[in-house]
Amino acid sequence: MVNVTFSNETNEKVEYLSDLKKLVKYAKEYMKLGNIEFGVIFVDNNEIHELNKTYRNIDRETDVITFRLADYEEVVVDGTTILGDIYISLDKAHSQAEEYGHSYKRELSFLLIHGFLHLLGYDHMNPVDEKVMFKLQEEILDGYGIKR
Repeated sequence: MVNVTFSNETNEKVEYLSDLKKLVKYAKEYMKLGNIEFGVIFVDNNEIHELNKTYRNIDRETDVITFRLADYEEVVVDGTTILGDIYISLDKAHSQAEEYGHSYKRELSFLLIHGFLHLLGYDHMNPVDEKVMFKLQEEILDGYGIKR
């Protein structure tokens, strides 16, 4: 079972929610995980800038920020592991889709999987870890049918 809660803190209607839910289910199965739960919060550049500044001491907007509960303690409720929250900037998703020359849906999907892997403990702080994480991202997206 995967329980993902989507929240929208912007004035923009979030497209592709049903596709994103199916992608999360696919990613959970791909990663061979048990029962999991996490939140996805859609924000604008101003909000993600504040989060980045407050929690990472980086004074600019970014595309995705994750808050992983296992960094503090593992939380399991009734057999379900609570992973944490993913914040995605819709403003950044639009601009990066244009910048990278692919669809908005592909960019939202990429940011969701990127954040999901962070919740699972993957990172890209050094070249070896980056290679592992980025390979997983592409395998999940390609396997689900979301190509560049």
